[in-house]
Amino acid sequence: MFDENERLAIQEAHWLIDEFGAEAPLYAAMRAEKAIEQKDFARCARWKRILEILDESPAAKSAGSKY
Repeated sequence: MFDENERLAIQEAHWLIDEFGAEAPLYAAMRAEKAIEQKDFARCARWKRILEILDESPAAKSAGSKY
């Protein structure tokens, strides 16, 4: 069972894949970088986890093959 933060990260990762396809990891990386610039390290950690989920996700890999 996932905790609430993990569930939200998974949900966000799937939304990014639906919205941005193969560019979802790029979008997540830009959001993580912006969080670092704003010294919001908790938000950065969340985006880092979303990036990890995107990396593990077969849906993200198949979205990349569309282009």
